[in-house]
Amino acid sequence: MLLKFPKELFLASKSPRRAELLKLVRLPFKIINSSFQENIIYEKKPEVYVQKLSLLKAKSSADTIENGIILSADTIVFIDNSILGKPKDFEDAKYMLNKLSGKWHEVYTGFTLLDVPSLLSETRYSLTKVKFKKLSGDEILSYIETKSPFDKAGAYGIQDSFCAFFVEEISGCFYNVIGLPLNNFYVTALDFIEKLKIR
Repeated sequence: MLLKFPKELFLASKSPRRAELLKLVRLPFKIINSSFQENIIYEKKPEVYVQKLSLLKAKSSADTIENGIILSADTIVFIDNSILGKPKDFEDAKYMLNKLSGKWHEVYTGFTLLDVPSLLSETRYSLTKVKFKKLSGDEILSYIETKSPFDKAGAYGIQDSFCAFFVEEISGCFYNVIGLPLNNFYVTALDFIEKLKIR
């Protein structure tokens, strides 16, 4: 195994995509819930926003375990100086997809590794640029009808079958758009494990 944590790894996320990515790289983990309310963060810089959010998510989960390493993450879509989170309803999803149509946008994921009980932490982020084709009204409505957009930042999942048609170009880490930049996570985890050894 290329990556082995000295303690049990806990994923503080309800995202099935992040769980699938950890399974992809064969990392054993358990899922725990974070009670942190995302809507209390007010920050205009997307890279700061996602890092703050992931750190607060990790810290809010720290009292749910006695010993281990918590991984938390948050992904957003950024376009026209606006942060797009998960759509609230049908109209919100339609608005977001129309906004992304025919344009480049940025996807930011911030992630945190937090050791319990020492509370030593490491927080980083990744940025990926994505270009959508010009979407027709029918394409947008057909995608929304699948219900897939409702639990995803920017109202889309790049791994969805529909989005295989939507994405024209991508610059950066593909896995970052899914919800966890695996290369950045791997490099960060190796550094974090070394720091734990030094303590």
